Amino acid sequence: MSVNLSAYNKIKDQLKPYSAKLVAVSKIKPAADIQALYNAGQRIFGENYVQELQEKQAVLPADIQWHFIGHLQSNKVKYIAPFVTMIHAVDSMKLLEEINKQAARYNRTIECLLQVHIAEEETKFGLNEKELEQLLEQYNKQQLPHIRIAGLMGMATNTDNAGQVKKEFHHLKELQQSLKACFFADTDTFNELSIGMSGDYTIALEEGSTMVRIGSMLFGARQ
Repeated sequence: MSVNLSAYNKIKDQLKPYSAKLVAVSKIKPAADIQALYNAGQRIFGENYVQELQEKQAVLPADIQWHFIGHLQSNKVKYIAPFVTMIHAVDSMKLLEEINKQAARYNRTIECLLQVHIAEEETKFGLNEKELEQLLEQYNKQQLPHIRIAGLMGMATNTDNAGQVKKEFHHLKELQQSLKACFFADTDTFNELSIGMSGDYTIALEEGSTMVRIGSMLFGARQ
């Protein structure tokens, strides 16, 4: 077992002043490691692969809040819809509609975050600002009662330049606030900002993160 409980306690203390949540990223780690962190008090775990998540959910405590944080294909939603709490990386209306459809089968509401492309690296995933506004306009016109758009998610450029990372996170926070005012002004939603991982979570907290996704600091390096 390779769970670093001292790092866990340190991170929890760092999050307290910001009232931010810790998503313990447990992909490729055994159920025993997740159980050890659960025993220490952690309840939110993030997974990237549908089959692996299904297998772990079946053998671990029922009150774990599972967050799916990887890229999710529409045809895989049905496998996690019965239990997943939040889906972090939604990047299309098609995916939102499928999540709503599958959640309806279980009379559940699934929280979703819209993934925004803020990094300089080329990536296949994440909406640009224009696509984001178009999606929200479409969402407001449609009835999707079994999903709740809770906010935005993003990944900064993989760089040692802390100033650049800070700028990207700051921009996403401003974008979240402006979209909240425009599309969700009279609601108690769109408040979440999932930014920050093991290498940059302290910057993310300073820039308004409500949710950090940390794996290697807690579970050790992945093979």
